Amino acid sequence: MAALVVRRLVRHGRPLPRERLEQRTKRGGTPAAGSEVRPSTRTPARRSTAGRQGGGTFLTEPAGVDAFNALPGDAAHAALLACCASPVFAAEVTARRPYSDAADLHRVAAAALARLDWDDVADALAAHPRIGERAAGPDREAAWSRAEQSGMDAADDALRRALAEGNRAYEARFGHVYLVCASGLGPGALFAALRVRLGNDPGAERAVVRAELAKITALRLDRITGGGR
Repeated sequence: MAALVVRRLVRHGRPLPRERLEQRTKRGGTPAAGSEVRPSTRTPARRSTAGRQGGGTFLTEPAGVDAFNALPGDAAHAALLACCASPVFAAEVTARRPYSDAADLHRVAAAALARLDWDDVADALAAHPRIGERAAGPDREAAWSRAEQSGMDAADDALRRALAEGNRAYEARFGHVYLVCASGLGPGALFAALRVRLGNDPGAERAVVRAELAKITALRLDRITGGGR
């Protein structure tokens, strides 16, 4: 399935070998029982998502699963990257088309997410803005992020400063952005969750991150399909 990826991925300026990509689609990223998980010491990567939709073919929302099935491969891949910015995830879910209905798509997507190794999860995390920061750009992913974080509009200056400090502490501890499915949550709830998660050990926090990423991805899949045919 990974052979469907048109270009070789690049991480930290070096091509990612095709065989490495293929290995990632076959194994899960959950640390083995009893193994030590060390937090990353590098600064979390940030990347622009402008132009990610590509391909010249776009989905309007809701489009339906049949419309998603009918998209050219590059357009389907781009739509899935807006849901979860892991090229491995997008390649696998694109390759498994056609889907019979939304439940079928969600089932395959959830399984693909569960198989991602941590480097692939980090690819997805790098596309998310910090909680309290407004995603820039006209692309679909940025628009979704702004809508998902709309609860932050009610935050006062003191809470925004506290969240900014909490984000820095979280990134120093875990090496990646604080990810939470923010849809429907106000600033107080987002800050409270951050404080709780700062107390997690790295292994436990990775499990929480995967669960939050799955929630966000599921919501976004419903945006591109309308939850039906």
